[in-house]
Amino acid sequence: MKAIVDALWDRFSGRGYSWVGFYTKADGRDEMLLSERRDKPACSPIGLHGMCGLAWKARRSVVVHDVRELGDNYVACDPRDMAEVVVPLLDAEGRCWGVLDVDSFEVGAFDRRDALGLAALLERCGLTEPLGPNAWPILAGG
Repeated sequence: MKAIVDALWDRFSGRGYSWVGFYTKADGRDEMLLSERRDKPACSPIGLHGMCGLAWKARRSVVVHDVRELGDNYVACDPRDMAEVVVPLLDAEGRCWGVLDVDSFEVGAFDRRDALGLAALLERCGLTEPLGPNAWPILAGG
């Protein structure tokens, strides 16, 4: 996970990414814990009510065009963030064990191609099984 976070940050910070990191599901609790991340701290633990929670529950990626349109469904770790993409991490049985979360200071920074590309990268790196019929991302916030 650290290698992926570092590679994504090195490639895209300053060109759309304001933060990139992984959250993993806490055992026996309805929350996620911060794992590898760049380049600043973030909220941890987080509940399953935000976009990371939606991706975890639905086992689908989520693309947020404008986080301001989400209201209470957005967990704001940095008030400057305006867009987000979240990709679930699935085990061989289809259970979600975590998510990759990427934020941007720019409204509309992410689209379906970003979600699909990140999911493909995570699959190639062995961090997730194929999303299968749930590969098409959920669009939120615009």
